[in-house]
Amino acid sequence: MRKGLTGFQLKLIAIAAMLIDHVAWAFVDTGTSIGQLMHFVGRITGPTMCFFIAEGYRHTRSLPRYLARLAVFAALSQVPFAYYNMGRASLFPLNVIYTLGLGLLAVHCMETVSESKQWLVITALVLLSVPADWGIYGVFLCMAFYGWRENWRKLSLVVSAGAVGLTVMQVAALMAGGYDFWPAVSQSWFHLGIVINVFLLPLYNGERGGGAWGRWIFYVFYPLHLAILGWLRWGL
Repeated sequence: MRKGLTGFQLKLIAIAAMLIDHVAWAFVDTGTSIGQLMHFVGRITGPTMCFFIAEGYRHTRSLPRYLARLAVFAALSQVPFAYYNMGRASLFPLNVIYTLGLGLLAVHCMETVSESKQWLVITALVLLSVPADWGIYGVFLCMAFYGWRENWRKLSLVVSAGAVGLTVMQVAALMAGGYDFWPAVSQSWFHLGIVINVFLLPLYNGERGGGAWGRWIFYVFYPLHLAILGWLRWGL
């Protein structure tokens, strides 16, 4: 085995971070230090999964089957996702697997659509991502990881800029809602955890790992843990 981390190992890290993040959203006050720290760790997950969308596109044997897999699990995850967030079934907001599917389509667009029409298709995909978890940023990350895979300096700037941008936007939104500056910052700095990916993702050694079933771990764990946390949070 090459030095570094396999795709399976990185996905396990992302899953652990996601679990920590979702436990915090359900049961820990966001304004506390422990809440912010748990969400800080949780910022690992989104960019990691976007990274593997780009990697998956490079290596997939069948794009239609890849898209179908994402579509099926996005549909299966929607009720657990909505129930975890709101205690009831709902179509909106949409879950992150939906966002990843749009990211995959955006990457495909980069490869197959002429430059004159690319902006139109990508704009449509970005607009479709607005009501979803990780939304616009998730789609752009998929594209960045695909287009600049060999340029980690540029990717580091993109990822870091996103972390700062999300932090600033949340601070501004909270201040517009009546918060003073430092209280707003104290509830927003967790977004800077996205920068962890600048150091984590370059450790990928290019190997899948995890055996034949390794690719399924995120798809299965995502709706399952949301259903369990939703039940613990809201009851049946």
